[in-house]
Order: sequence, then C-alpha cells, then structure tokens
Amino acid sequence: MSLTGGNRNDVTQLMPLLAKIPSVAGLVGRPRRRPDTLLADRGYDHDKYRRLVWAQGIKPVIARRGVPHGSGLGVHRWVVERTIAWLHGFRRLRVRWERRDDIHEAFLGLATCLITHRHVQRLC
Repeated sequence: MSLTGGNRNDVTQLMPLLAKIPSVAGLVGRPRRRPDTLLADRGYDHDKYRRLVWAQGIKPVIARRGVPHGSGLGVHRWVVERTIAWLHGFRRLRVRWERRDDIHEAFLGLATCLITHRHVQRLC
C-alpha cells in the first residue's frame, strides 16, 4: 500500500495499485498474479486507462459518464464505501494529522484490527 496526498486524483494510482496485487496462494498450479476484471466507477472513465488495464490482461468494467446507472457496479462497490465509513469512525483517521507515513499506517492497522475484533465478537 502506498500513501499519497489527500488532494491527488485516484486514477493516478490505478496502475501502481494493480502492480501491487499479491499472488493468490493455496490454489493448485501457478499462483494468479492479477484479477480477471477490474470494477471501477465513473472517475476512471477514460480510454487511456481502459487500454492500460487491457494491456495488463485485465478486463475493465468501468461505468461510463453520461450513461444512467444500471451497470451493477454499485452492488460490489458498497462494500468498499462501507469499510471507508467504518474507518472514518476513528477520529484519528478521519483527518490525517500525522506527518509520518508509518504512524498513519500503524493507526490504520490498529483500526482494522478493532473493526475485525468487533465483528468477530458479534459472531460469538
């Protein structure tokens, strides 16, 4: 994971993010290094990024601007939005006050552990 400034455009980090996807362990055969498809919202709607993703061997499923909803992307995307909302429940992560990346990542890891612990407690 890499941290960027809060005012950076998300699409600038698309290709570095795809490059950092770890291989999937535990399956028979050679481990997979990349997903089959990429689900993205209208912020990534540009032919340049579609071509770059296709060149990686990944099928881009990117919502088009000016087209009504109905692509089904919201069904999968709400999981990400919900998780970000949970992380924003921690005041220290809502606004980044730390200048050092390692401290911010430590708070992010701690928040992730607390969220997981709360969900496991509900199951028990």
